[in-house]
Amino acid sequence: MACKCMESVLVMEARHKLFFNFNKRRMIKKRKNLYFSSSFSTIPLFLKGWRSPPPPPTNCIFSMDVREKSRSTLSECSKHRRVPIYVMMPVDSFGIDTLGVPRIRKIKALTISLKALKLAGVHGIAVEVWWGIVEGTSPLAYNWSLYEDLFKLIADVGLKLQVTLSFHSNLHLSQPGRGVSLPQWIMEIGNINKDIFYRDRNGNINGDYLTLGVDHYPLFGGRTALQCYEDFMFSFVDKFGSMIGTLIEEISVGLGPCGELRYPAHPFGDGRWQFPGIGEFQCYDKYMMEDLQRAACQVGKPQWGSKGPQNAGGYNSIPFGIPFFEEGQESFLSDYGQFFLEWYSGKLIGHADAILAKAAKLFEIYEASEQQSVLLVAKVGTIYWWFKTIAHPAELTAGYYNTAIRDGYDPLASMLSRHGATLQIACFEMLDSENPPKYFCSAEGLLQQIRSVSKKRVIHLTGRNSYERFDKAGLRQIHTNCYHLPTEAVKSFTYFRMNDRIFRVENWSNFVPFVRKMCMER
Repeated sequence: MACKCMESVLVMEARHKLFFNFNKRRMIKKRKNLYFSSSFSTIPLFLKGWRSPPPPPTNCIFSMDVREKSRSTLSECSKHRRVPIYVMMPVDSFGIDTLGVPRIRKIKALTISLKALKLAGVHGIAVEVWWGIVEGTSPLAYNWSLYEDLFKLIADVGLKLQVTLSFHSNLHLSQPGRGVSLPQWIMEIGNINKDIFYRDRNGNINGDYLTLGVDHYPLFGGRTALQCYEDFMFSFVDKFGSMIGTLIEEISVGLGPCGELRYPAHPFGDGRWQFPGIGEFQCYDKYMMEDLQRAACQVGKPQWGSKGPQNAGGYNSIPFGIPFFEEGQESFLSDYGQFFLEWYSGKLIGHADAILAKAAKLFEIYEASEQQSVLLVAKVGTIYWWFKTIAHPAELTAGYYNTAIRDGYDPLASMLSRHGATLQIACFEMLDSENPPKYFCSAEGLLQQIRSVSKKRVIHLTGRNSYERFDKAGLRQIHTNCYHLPTEAVKSFTYFRMNDRIFRVENWSNFVPFVRKMCMER
């Protein structure tokens, strides 16, 4: 017990030192940039010691001046028709050497590839900055050496950076021995307390991301999960602040599995789920269940808090014949169904709200500078199968309370708008005609719905493909979606992702004209 207490004290001292050093640099930089925006708030980030202030009310994250600036910027962007292309780094770009130090793999081949992309007209490279690499060995011990080397390599080639702060694991996407897990010290805590991870109704855990149920529990050396994410972001800005807004043009903050704001309802890495299964609700860790019980008691229905829907099928079910996704008395339309889905989706939006509030406050100095602006980006999963049904079951299990009679993306877009965040969506390469009609898919319909709410809430969009496409039809569809209407060009497009196939003659001959067409001002 004494050892654990001492560990917590050391962690808090390290956190205090991290915040003190960052604030000192931050205030110096803020004084330099103050003349850019006299109306922007200059309230110190930390009011008492190192602790961050409570989240501001959800209806006043930014001042009216900033919201009006956001509208003006969006309007100006619509006139600028160039859509810069970022290409994602290979999934196995990094490895651990014999000394346990993370290194860039095949650095000569990577350099040649980067130069070729630059010559083709690619604007920048999308890089995942892994929590499991940087803070992998012990709490608050940040090692940025790999990213210092990588960022310099990319800058020397003349490319820009789109950075994703990745608080998830990619082990299920990588070859054995080449993936990145969550930090080792997090995994050690998880070996003792498996409820820090998402659970399904059968008790299966998902180690790709911490359950949002632990956002406010000090289970990690005296820190909550939100404090761990916050500390990581502070350290990143402390290390690379001089590059933000110049070399680094976009920063995406990871909000869930694969960096997307969603529950891991469709775990394709371990064989539990296969397309087009509806997925399963992920709320059975003890922290989520305790929260569900409290929510049920608050509405006077304690019996609703003991479990999630029991008539919602399994991972690979189709929705027909599944009571919860039909129109009976025990369905998603019932009082219980509406209560549960409001709670389930509300927890997800609240999770993003809390993290983005911290990120927006951290990056406000760059929002205030016209010379060093940076996009704060949030990714959502594009769950397009069963979209043409009434219940939209695959979206419901992922946490998007979106049905034929309820717009589930409007509250999400409203939250992003309050923080000045940009929304990244995928499936830009997909045509409805390419999917079997029996699965009721509509990537095009989903993208149109999200475009509509983004326009209503005045937020930017960026795009990404979900599947690798080099054929002319797929690339043409990407271009069409990026330039959907004369006033709705996306801010950027991220191609998923760099590998040896992109440089094959038959693919390269299609990819290069696509990039150059996207980068032309229209």
